[in-house]
Order: sequence, then C-alpha cells, then structure tokens
Amino acid sequence: MLYSATTPEQKRRMLREGLASGKLQQFPGAFNPLSARLIQEKGFDGVYISGAVLANDLGLPDIGLTTLTEVATRAGQIARMTDLPALVDADTGFGEPMNVARTVQELEHAGLAGCHIEDQFNPKRCGHLDGKNVVDLETASKRIRAAADARRDPNFLIMARTDIRAVDGLAAAQDRARALVDAGADAIFPEAMRTLEEFAAIREAVDVPVLANMTEFGKSDLFTADQLSSVGVNMVIYPVTLLRSAMGAAERTLDAIKAEGTQQAQVPNMLTRARLYELVDYEAYNQFDTSVFNFQVPGQH
Repeated sequence: MLYSATTPEQKRRMLREGLASGKLQQFPGAFNPLSARLIQEKGFDGVYISGAVLANDLGLPDIGLTTLTEVATRAGQIARMTDLPALVDADTGFGEPMNVARTVQELEHAGLAGCHIEDQFNPKRCGHLDGKNVVDLETASKRIRAAADARRDPNFLIMARTDIRAVDGLAAAQDRARALVDAGADAIFPEAMRTLEEFAAIREAVDVPVLANMTEFGKSDLFTADQLSSVGVNMVIYPVTLLRSAMGAAERTLDAIKAEGTQQAQVPNMLTRARLYELVDYEAYNQFDTSVFNFQVPGQH
C-alpha cells in the first residue's frame, strides 16, 4: 500500500549484490510508476528509467530538453512504487562537473539506486542516432569523478556510458571504458554495440559490470539474455519497450474508435478493471480503514 517498504539504501545494496551474483540482471524500462509495479510482479531484477522515455512522455524528443528537476521528480515517483532497485538515465549530468555532482545528490535524495552519465556533448542526442559527438577524455573523466565524489551513499551506483564506438570505433570504446573506470565508474554502458563480439571486447577491457542496451530499431540486434550472458554482460536494459508497446496499443484502439465508432473490438486486448485494481492494490486500501474506505472491489471484469 502507498509506496515501497524497501528503503533506497536497501535497494542500492540489492543492485550491487545482483551485479556481483553472476546472473544477468534484466531491467525493463518503466514509463510510469504503475508499470514499475508490473515489472516487479513479473519477477524482473530491477527497473530502468530511460531519459528518452521521460522526454517522450512529455511529448519531447530525446535531445537534452528535460531538466534535472523533471528527471529527478519523475524518476523518484517511479522508484518509490517498487521494491526493486531503479537505475536512471542522467544524460550528461545536466551541465558541468558541479552540475553533475548536484545531479547525483538529487537522484540519491529521490530514492534511485544508481544512474549513468554519458560522454556526449551537452546537450546530447539519442544514442542510436547518427551524427553524435563525444567530449574529450578529460571532460568525460571529470564528469565521472564529480559524480563519484558527490555521492553520500557509497552503494549508489555510478555507471559511465560511452558513445564513442559510433564516432571512433571499438578500440576507442575499450580505451575510454578503461579510463572511465579509472575515473571512478562502478560499471560501464557501451552504447550502440553492433555484435556480441563487441560486447565481449568491452568485457575484456574492464573488470567492472557491463550493461547492454537492447532497444528496438537501434544499432544492436536484439540478443537474448543467454547470448548476452555468454559474453560476460552483467545487466541488460529494455528502455523504451513498454512505452512503445503501450503507445502502439493506444494507437490501435484510437484507430478502432475512429473507424468503428466503438472500442468494443479492442476490449479483449485491454487490462481488465479487476486486473488494474489488483495492480494498484485497492483491497489493501479497503482493509486499512473500513470507516474511510468501504467500497467493493469488482470481480473479473
């Protein structure tokens, strides 16, 4: 009822333990707080909060238009609805190294288990678009050092994302990954890897956890969990999958209403009222204080 009973500190420990377990950690992307609860119910290891999803949910493209306040607020709303650890996309840290430091503390305060900070120019662009630009190594390292120095909970995960593969090639990505670990990164997110062999090359380059981004319509094939695990990947995210699925269903329903004058044909594809009420836990609120809440929870409709 209400929010998660698991504290942010416990979630951060859970994230660290999961990454050290030897089992691939699967983090689907939540597009709102209720979807985070569904991710937990389905037995996943954690929740991912995509910067692209946060921007798109506001009707904006993923080109660095969202603010720290918007990201921290919405990410906190999502994180507090689940007992799972939540990893959030912090883009470039929203500014210079001091801004990065503040970003980390704001995300800690919001209850996140960790964040990733990338080495693109500020403002950034979606990692699977062409024409990206990356900052020099000194600038990228300063961001990560500022993030690591700013955190107050040592278990808050600082992940470094590098987009340099698309600009300067795989060897440059290996070199940058090593340098970002030296700067204080707890984990590495190599963006837009094209093959399993490229993930294996990053795994060979560093001795910290490695993340794979399995986003649809991107540069990477959609490798299975077993394939990623076989090359030493520790975490996989599905950042925009649920938003794309939900918006696809919404579009089909709107088309049906427009064409047929009713949503009737789409009703079998919808979450039932009973299932929705189960997800938001109506019954627990009902039992909390029947003098305040005394409604009847509907049946299977």
